[in-house]
Amino acid sequence: MADPGRSLDARRERTSLVALLLSMWGPLTTFIAVLLSQSTTQIADFVRRSVELVALATSYAVFRHLRRKPHIEPERAARLERRAALAVASALTVSGAVMLVLVASRWDTFVPGGDVRLGVAIATLGLAFNSAFWRRYAGLARERPGPLIDAQRRLYRAKAAVDVGVLAALSTVMLAPETQAARLVDLGGSLLVALYLLLSAQRSAKDALDRRE
Repeated sequence: MADPGRSLDARRERTSLVALLLSMWGPLTTFIAVLLSQSTTQIADFVRRSVELVALATSYAVFRHLRRKPHIEPERAARLERRAALAVASALTVSGAVMLVLVASRWDTFVPGGDVRLGVAIATLGLAFNSAFWRRYAGLARERPGPLIDAQRRLYRAKAAVDVGVLAALSTVMLAPETQAARLVDLGGSLLVALYLLLSAQRSAKDALDRRE
């Protein structure tokens, strides 16, 4: 009879691997979209996807290690999960901070423009994928909570929220370029997303650190 715990670990590792593989296209395609546009949101989105890819790779490495070391000491396993969860929180923090810096540097002089159609397509696909993985990780967290699974759930919830903001900003730029409305939506949307990322990072880090007690 199959061990339910081992089966769950296998599903967690498989989910993490699929998430990592699907995320690899993000930085490259977003970089191409940055070259085609002048959007502050698009630049910030490129940095965000690049940093998050590193966090996803770290999470997958931990999932893989723990599954292949079933007899690892519980304290060491918990420590590895906390470190990976903190890596996710760090990725969210860096993404949020970069977006804040970009917004501040462009607030007075930025005028949106360029071709943002590729960015709109990327954000639409990203929203679909990230929402699906958010639900997937939420289900895994209900089966057996843990700092790394909780961090992944928060990460994908934040990624989906960011994609909504990016999609709204770029759609406005595409439909009404070089208008005050496009400028405000692009910069204002980036600011709100940055604050959301920083809040999510703070919560993820707090949850991971609280588990040491």
